[in-house]
Amino acid sequence: MSTHQNRSTKMNLMHEDLARAQMRARLGEAHQLRRGHQMALARRLSRKAEQAAQQARLALARAL
Repeated sequence: MSTHQNRSTKMNLMHEDLARAQMRARLGEAHQLRRGHQMALARRLSRKAEQAAQQARLALARAL
């Protein structure tokens, strides 16, 4: 009976470890996705800022 209980306990611990590892992997993926989205947003905002600066330069050149 004790041997069966030890095996059962070990099996439960293995399942818990697997669940923790999968959760860590999913959290890591979520962080990477979030970082990717943030970088894409930063690039878009940078492009918009560059376009606005270019338009301002053109408007100034036309005014002179």
